Amino acid sequence: MAKIEIRRLGPGEASVLDRVAADVFDEAINRKRLAVYLREPGHLMFVAIRDGEVVGQARGMIHLHPDMPDELYIDNLGVTPAFRRQGIGTRLIRALLKAGKDHGCKEAWVGTEADNLAAKALYESLGTGSELCVFFTYDVDKA
Repeated sequence: MAKIEIRRLGPGEASVLDRVAADVFDEAINRKRLAVYLREPGHLMFVAIRDGEVVGQARGMIHLHPDMPDELYIDNLGVTPAFRRQGIGTRLIRALLKAGKDHGCKEAWVGTEADNLAAKALYESLGTGSELCVFFTYDVDKA
C-alpha cells in the first residue's frame, strides 16, 4: 500500500486539491474561497495525500480572544470511505492539535452531531470526553 502523506496547505497550494477523492469535502470546492482561506494565517488545512490524490482533510481555525488564551476550533474532518478506519483521521486531528499548540493555544474544541458515532469514537480515542452542549444557528438574512 502506498504511503499516506499528511501536510498543511498554505497560500498558493490550492492546486493540491485538483485531485480529491469522493466524500473528503462536504460540498464542491469554491476556488475563490479556497484561495482566501489558505491566505489567512489563522486558518489551518491539513490534507492526507496518497499517490497525488487527497484522501482526507481536516480544517481548523485559531480563535483569538482578548481576555484568555487562544483556542483551536476544529472545524471539519473528512476521509474518503475507502480509507476510513485506517488512522488517517487521527493523524489529521493530531496535526491540527500540534499546529494549535505551536501557535500557543491552550485548548482545542470540536463539535459533532450526537448520532455521529464514528466521529465521537475518534474524538474520544484522542483522550478526551464529551460535554453536553446546546448549539444555535441563525439565518443572518433574518437578523
